[in-house]
Amino acid sequence: MNEELIAKITSEIEARKEELLDLLSDLVAFPTVSPPARNTNEVQGFIKGYLEELGFINDKWDVYPNDPNVVGILQGKSSGQFNSLIINGHVDVAEVGDTKEWSSSPFEAYQKDGYIYGRGVADMKGGIAASLFAIKLLKELGVTLQGDLQFQSVIGEEVGEAGTQDCVERGYRADYAVVVDTSDLHIQGQGGVITGWITIQSKETYHDGIRRKMIHAGGGVRGASTIEKMMKVIAGLQELERHWAVTKSYEGFPPGTNTINPAVIEGGRHAAFVADRCSLWVTVHFYPNEDFEEVITEIEQHINAVAAADPWLRDNPPEFVWGGKSMIVDRGEIFPSLEIDPEHPGTKLLTNSFEKMLHQQPNVGMSTTVTDAGWLGRAGIPTAIFGPGKLEDAHAVNEKLQIQQLLDFTKVLAIFIAEWCNTKKEEKHHDIF
Repeated sequence: MNEELIAKITSEIEARKEELLDLLSDLVAFPTVSPPARNTNEVQGFIKGYLEELGFINDKWDVYPNDPNVVGILQGKSSGQFNSLIINGHVDVAEVGDTKEWSSSPFEAYQKDGYIYGRGVADMKGGIAASLFAIKLLKELGVTLQGDLQFQSVIGEEVGEAGTQDCVERGYRADYAVVVDTSDLHIQGQGGVITGWITIQSKETYHDGIRRKMIHAGGGVRGASTIEKMMKVIAGLQELERHWAVTKSYEGFPPGTNTINPAVIEGGRHAAFVADRCSLWVTVHFYPNEDFEEVITEIEQHINAVAAADPWLRDNPPEFVWGGKSMIVDRGEIFPSLEIDPEHPGTKLLTNSFEKMLHQQPNVGMSTTVTDAGWLGRAGIPTAIFGPGKLEDAHAVNEKLQIQQLLDFTKVLAIFIAEWCNTKKEEKHHDIF
């Protein structure tokens, strides 16, 4: 039966290529650019309708006004005994910049030389379209799923908005999850990213004319420029960054990938004042085996020690604000890290499905960027990133996706869904192809 199913899935996907590309083109036509965001209600309504036609029970709710999540559940015939699966993807796309640089409208997909072009084809409406099409194909082929299949169409990934986190907080879980974001068909985990603000606030505000009394012998004014004091904080961050580079590593990442970037600095009132407030916006990259709360603790302990060694900072210590649910609203974001377990039954079956459908071994490793997958992993859901599209094409002018890779992804995901959702919970998968 399975050999026959493999052949049928392969032939159907190849024969119905244009149907898949039309679906992707329909998704691209929704201009869901983020920022500015607040523009996904229509595309989410389209996806909700598509899922309803396939028999899904849907939950649609606003994360932000006009930016809803959609979670659809196709209940299995024997949910309690068989594995459940989450397929997760984000509908927002990157900014397009000056559209004059594009060969045609970013939201009118077109095909050329074996590629489909348009904003979001690689990141990541290609993954969403292929997943929806794979599910539709299984239904049409009469494949019954014993375990629950859950489709999460989320908002906000491009600007660190917590669409997937909202799904987790709403209680959605499964035995395994595949985030179908850009991975060039590699099966991946990822490091994490968190942003934070470090602020130094003076208790007093001084006129620029007082500066001499603050910096020369016998001046008698115990004040300081917060901009200058922030230089000590930055130096402390650089020391910690070097320490991390020497003492920490993770297989699959070049040494020193765990960085602390002083990205933005804001300080002072204007030229007639000694700066009484200065804030530094930092971006921190950390490894898959680290949690962002542990990383925050390390940074704060180190910078507090730096401040304790300075007579003025000791009485005016730095304040910290970490993360946020939106780069637009909060000016902050969190992307938790994700370790991938190659020996987990879900990962092994995904690898096996790739080999059977494409007749080669997949690359199992680490992503050099971040996705929403970390939120699922942090919730205790074994998760892998696996999707079509190359990272260099994501966010690019004339964004493109190789059509054959889109078809190959659809084949692998279809057979993986069919097998995983028909494997008993905690039962090791046996190769029955």
